[in-house]
Amino acid sequence: MRRGSIVRITIYGVLAGALASLVAVLVPWLPTSASEEMDRIEFTYWFTTVICIGVFAVVAAAIVYSILNFRVHPEDDTDGPPIHGHTGLEIVWTAIPAVLVTAISIVSAIVLAKNDDAGPNPIRIAVTAQQFAWRFEYPGDSKFTSGQLVLPVNKAAKLTLHSLDVIHSFWVPEFGQKSDAVPGVETTLVITPNR
Repeated sequence: MRRGSIVRITIYGVLAGALASLVAVLVPWLPTSASEEMDRIEFTYWFTTVICIGVFAVVAAAIVYSILNFRVHPEDDTDGPPIHGHTGLEIVWTAIPAVLVTAISIVSAIVLAKNDDAGPNPIRIAVTAQQFAWRFEYPGDSKFTSGQLVLPVNKAAKLTLHSLDVIHSFWVPEFGQKSDAVPGVETTLVITPNR
């Protein structure tokens, strides 16, 4: 491959990466974070996005370079020269995606494990769902019950979800997590509000 070709491919890749980065940064994909768990989810999102932008830039550069430099005339029906496999290249294009997917998996697993850890002495709130209503039972002698969820800032809360009738989805977008309340099944959700 000639030096000029490498420069052109690099320019195409940088342009594609810059365009994808602009879209990623300028579009508000996620709600404003209101919990430590959402902060970790947001980190995972951006970690994955950066990897995807890099992959997109490489693929877009190869496509644009190929389109511009390997055009044939419409009346040319000849086949290209036969090409035998290149073992080194095949190993590289298999190993790189494997490493990237493994990195994303490891980061995601760490974040999921941390998001499930309530730490010592979390506030325990029993959440009961029924059609058209949520009931939150707070700890204490009086077992205060409310239709509104109120959480202290910077203190972990472990919500135990139950349903009386059908499956209900408990989701506050700013907390970054969703959990289903399923009849006959106890599910938990840890939230640590930071604002």
